[in-house]
Formats: sequence, C-alpha cells, structure tokens
Amino acid sequence: MSERQDIPESPLTRRAFLQSSAIASAAALAGGCASMGGASPGVSPAAAAVGRGLSGTIRVGLIGCGGRGTGAAIDCLTSNQGIAITAMGDLFRDRLDDSRQKLAEHGAAYQVKDEHCFVGFDAYKQVLACDIDAVIMAPPPGFRPLHFKAAIDAGKHVFMEKPVAVDPVGARVILAASDLAAQKGLAVVAGTQRRHEASYVETMKRVADGAIGDLVSGQCYWNQGALWVKPRKPEWSAMEWQCRNWLYFDWLSGDHIVEQHVHNIDIINWAMGGPPVKATGMGGRQERTAPEFGNIWDHFAVEYEYANGSRVLSMCRQIPGTSERISERLVGTKGVCDPSGTIQRGKTVWKYEPPGGEWVNPYEQEHKDWIASIRSGRPLNEGRRIAESTLTAIMGRMSAYTGREISWKWVLESSTLDLSPPRYEFGELPIRPVPIPGKTELV
Repeated sequence: MSERQDIPESPLTRRAFLQSSAIASAAALAGGCASMGGASPGVSPAAAAVGRGLSGTIRVGLIGCGGRGTGAAIDCLTSNQGIAITAMGDLFRDRLDDSRQKLAEHGAAYQVKDEHCFVGFDAYKQVLACDIDAVIMAPPPGFRPLHFKAAIDAGKHVFMEKPVAVDPVGARVILAASDLAAQKGLAVVAGTQRRHEASYVETMKRVADGAIGDLVSGQCYWNQGALWVKPRKPEWSAMEWQCRNWLYFDWLSGDHIVEQHVHNIDIINWAMGGPPVKATGMGGRQERTAPEFGNIWDHFAVEYEYANGSRVLSMCRQIPGTSERISERLVGTKGVCDPSGTIQRGKTVWKYEPPGGEWVNPYEQEHKDWIASIRSGRPLNEGRRIAESTLTAIMGRMSAYTGREISWKWVLESSTLDLSPPRYEFGELPIRPVPIPGKTELV
C-alpha cells in the first residue's frame, strides 16, 4: 500500500457547520472520488437505481475505522451480497491502516483504493464526496451530528452507531436530519441491534398486544467492570489523546450512561411507546478518579417517569470487581417480562424459541435489514427514535450531574447545552471539570 499524504486538519467548528449547507453541494475531490453522476440532486445512486427498477452493487463508505466501525463493515459484508466497501476515512492513519488489513482478511479491502482512503478531521467530507451510495458511521458519538447531517445533505443512506449525540443541541440536529432523510427517501438504521433481534422483536410484539397487561413500571441495567483506557503519550496533543481515549470525555462519549446504557434505555422507550416526561438522577465518580479517566462518572441511577405514570429505574456502572447485570425488565398489571425473550403471567411462562433452533446474529441482521430496505425502495428510518433514546440518556445524565429534576419538554426544546470543542484541530483542549451535583449548572 502506497503512502498518501494526510488531509490537513480543518479548524471547522460544529457551530459553524450547522449554520452552513455547503456540504450538500461539495464538489468531487481530487484523488479518484467522483460525483453522484446521473442521480437526482440529494438522492443517492442506490435510491435512484431502485426507482428505475435496477439492481447492482451498493457502494458503501466507512467513516470511523476503529473496532466498532471495522466490525460494522464486516457485519454488513457478511450479511449481504452485492456490497462493496469503496471508501474509508478516520481521524488517525494507524486506525485506518489496521482497518484495511482486517477488511482484507475478509476479502473486501481490494475494492478500496489508496486514493479513496482519507485521514484527518475532514476525512468524512472526502468519503461522502466519493462515488458511494451509503455510509457506515462509527466515530466517537460526539462527531455523529456533524457527520450525519453531512451524509443526509449529500444524499447517502446511513448506518450509524449508537448513541447519536452527546448533548441536546446535537440531538436536535439528528432529529432534523432524520426528517430530511425521510423526505429524500434515504434509509437510516442505528446500531441498536436489539431492535433487530428476533427474541426482542417477538417478545415486544406480545407486550404491545397486552401479554402482561398495562405497563406500570420497569428496570434497566448496564452494570459491569472496567473497560479499556489509553493513558496519554508524550507525543499526543490534548485533542489527540482525548480522541484516542474518547470513552472518558463528555464531549466525545456523552458518559457511559449515554454511550453504553442507551441500549437498555432504548428498550424501555420501545415498550413505553416513546420517551419519558421527566427524569431524576444521581451518581458519581468513586473508583475511576485518575487523570486517564477524563471527566466522566463511573456510576448512575436515574428514575424516569413516563406519560402513563409508569416509573422506571435505570442503573449503570463501570467499576472493576463489581457484579454484572445487563438486562431490562417490564412490570405490567398481569405479569412481568424480560424483553430478551421471557414473559411470565402467574405460573405460566412463555420463552422465545428461535425457529429451527438457529440463533441469528443481530449485529448482522441490522445490516441485512438496512440493505434490504434500500434495495426494496422502502427505506427504514430509525433516526428519530434513536435520537429520542439518546436524548433520554442525556436527560438522565444532566439530571444526575446537576442534582435537578429535568423535564423532557425542557431538554428537547430549551436546553442550549453544546459540548463540542471550540475548534476541530489538534492542539490544546481543556477538560471540563468533573460535574458536582448542586454546583454544576443546568444549561
């Protein structure tokens, strides 16, 4: 593989980007990337092809080439035929190269030419300007609103990892762009694989049909031990270190209640038919106090109240040496339910059994459903619901950080909290203080 000069980092800010629609009309860039050819403005080639009743290879770009992005690309290739990864971009050269090697092992990277691989803060622009139909997005969540809006403006179908924002400002960007995607006929699928897992789908159908009666309460958990951490190296600027160690900074991950626990919160919202009306939370930073753990907490507990009066306990923890619990539970007037596949009414227990006894990988199924919706001309659009679940998690975090009860209406319509950095460029970047309830301000 020949070496290619890195794309210079742009001093673009998210605020400036969101005030501009220039991305939608970005010209094809040098280095082999082509424009969208004969497709109608704002409509991807894949969508145009479906409209003409044609079939063919769907060209997919990958933005964010870390472990999750590479895994998502492999899942997409494994679960579908007629897919080619043809453009790739990441903030860092080493992650891009590692991803290309892993894709090559699956027989896919030969279609990604050196001139279609990009590095730097602007890499997403170069990928979107290539001759692709769809894009997989898996950088840290803090970049998601910026990248997603650009992809929809450019007329691309999108698979994006969860969560999709880290603050209310970003969540509103996702909501607006998701509505635009619906107008353009673009498919949007999120990495909430439980929504595509047969055991969950079948169980939730039964819950919706009244299998446990009216919902009155619930619980959801993501309690586990430690995760990876990357101490700062002398040659890394503050921005580079934070981006490489992204789990531990609020502007990049949203804290683990948003980055990880959103999976369980999304199931509760699914059962309740939408987001809660208010949240009251607490938590703290007890074990992960060293500098390499940035400014996030290590445990949360939030009570969410829904429109029907149901109250749900949400609990998440990342502390080594502690018990693990990753699950959801629903309580109704006639029974209880584990949404992953069990319903109990008195002594009667129903358990989901996969047809033929074969388990289907939900990480692959979500990509299969995404591509099938593109080919059929009936695009899925999960953008609004994952934005609402993400904002539900953000609301819980904000309540815990500040020690204040927070309403859905306020966080959706009025909060001006924007965690994005002043500029997207390598260099110094101060770390916000660790939040302290009663002192951290509500924004």
